[in-house]
Amino acid sequence: MSYILQATLIDRFGARMLVALTDRGEVATGTIDADVVARALTDTDAVIDGYLAARYGLPLAEVPALIADIAGAIAIWKLHVAAADPKIETDYKDALRMLRDIASGAVRLSVAGAEPDVSGGTGVRITDRDRPLTADNLKGFI
Repeated sequence: MSYILQATLIDRFGARMLVALTDRGEVATGTIDADVVARALTDTDAVIDGYLAARYGLPLAEVPALIADIAGAIAIWKLHVAAADPKIETDYKDALRMLRDIASGAVRLSVAGAEPDVSGGTGVRITDRDRPLTADNLKGFI
């Protein structure tokens, strides 16, 4: 399951941009190269899975809108073979920052996942035997 589809990239960025980024043959065809897009989407999924694996069970049962947005920003950046537009670069860096926040737990996704167990404690807990103070065990101190 991919986090974003080629059709969604076309809706978001336009067919003209995808043609410009993927039509890499010696003779231009004027069409989107689906193989180039598929490779970028596979790489994008691997990046996202790397961040989500520690906190969520993969594959996700459903793709939250936030993850689809992140996937779009990463995929379009990965399709660039030369320096990307500053907006695309900024979106890519923001997407990676959001993935780090999700991985750390600062941002939570509304999907079933493998959330780490929380004990509810906030510090060290020590359990020891009772030590009643009696005249016998205080010999030598009194």
